Amino acid sequence: MAEETPPVDEMNYEQLAQDAKRGVIRSALERAAMPEGIPGAHHFYVTFMTRAPGVSVPPDILAKYPEEMTVVLQHQYWDLKVEPTRFSVMLKFGGMPKVLAMPYTAVTRFYDPSVQFLLQFEPPATVEDSVVEIPASEPGRAPAPEGDDNGPKVVSLDQFRKK
Repeated sequence: MAEETPPVDEMNYEQLAQDAKRGVIRSALERAAMPEGIPGAHHFYVTFMTRAPGVSVPPDILAKYPEEMTVVLQHQYWDLKVEPTRFSVMLKFGGMPKVLAMPYTAVTRFYDPSVQFLLQFEPPATVEDSVVEIPASEPGRAPAPEGDDNGPKVVSLDQFRKK
């Protein structure tokens, strides 16, 4: 009896599905970037690989989170720029404004706890020493508001991970 060759997925459906799910992230961030911000009680936990290709994280943040980090977009974020393949956002860390930029392919988890909505992805390949330093301010870009540091906090999810 001859063995049948398993079918080959020449459409690459798994990758198409991953791309479609990343489109959900892009659409949610596009709404968050509108002047009225994130609607209702929605807020986003975005986990990403800090050394994935195309990720731009300031060196001090990278030193603290050398592999993965989670940021929360809720009330205090600035200059959210959503592009077809990547996004960037300014957050405060220890009272200092910092810009993080990443392609959607670097995102490993997107979670909106207000409605228990979760998307998970396989981690991308990482690139050592490919971090680009972002200047403190760019021409035409408004600085982050000053004041107390009641803004978003970095949340480490390491304690919740299975070992």
